[in-house]
Amino acid sequence: QVQLVESGGGLVQAGGSLRLSCAASGRTFSNYVMGWFRQAPGKEREFVAAISRGGYTTNYADSVKGRFTISRDGAKSMAYLQMNSLTPEDTAVYYCAARKDWGTSDYDYWGQGTQVTVSS
Repeated sequence: QVQLVESGGGLVQAGGSLRLSCAASGRTFSNYVMGWFRQAPGKEREFVAAISRGGYTTNYADSVKGRFTISRDGAKSMAYLQMNSLTPEDTAVYYCAARKDWGTSDYDYWGQGTQVTVSS
């Protein structure tokens, strides 16, 4: 089992920035691909970003490309999502997730989510 705990959400004005953190525990962090997803009210959960086990490969949803950056720190068993130039359309609950192999869906482990609200 992998336990994931997100933090760093909050209320920010449009154009602002936030950095989300995801603390992982329970299994060897370096064995897992890490991803971020989000779910806005009334919408399905959607993929935001993923980073490979070694941190060398990343993938982003088109809607966040150029604004968001995913990263990881193996020594701390942490994953991060730096979000810049936020817009009200980025308002959602953001989830950290983990899976063994590279992919942008069907993740095995999930955090509880952290709310991000962007005001106009």
